[in-house]
Amino acid sequence: MMAEIEEIVNGLILELRRGTLILSVLSRLDQPKYGYSLVQELSEKGIEIDAGTLYPLLRRLEKQGLLESSWELADSRPRRYYFLSETGRQVYDRLREEWRKLVFSIENLMN
Repeated sequence: MMAEIEEIVNGLILELRRGTLILSVLSRLDQPKYGYSLVQELSEKGIEIDAGTLYPLLRRLEKQGLLESSWELADSRPRRYYFLSETGRQVYDRLREEWRKLVFSIENLMN
């Protein structure tokens, strides 16, 4: 019974986290960052995301016009840096506003 509950809870936590990954990623890209540095920074803030999830997400967000990217060749290996486009900045601002309303509403429900 306990193992079954744990499995259900873990699955639901995964669903909750998936819904917040885009907001989490957008929140960190006001300055250009490459993928691995983004994984590290998010991890330091308590958001775990592996590269296999992050890179397809970054490409999708770029395709949607929310991110721009450029290659940096200065280091020993080329790195692709991602940053918010103007559209991405506007979308992020709206999502952040909606997130705050949602958190407030859910907190009211749970109290």
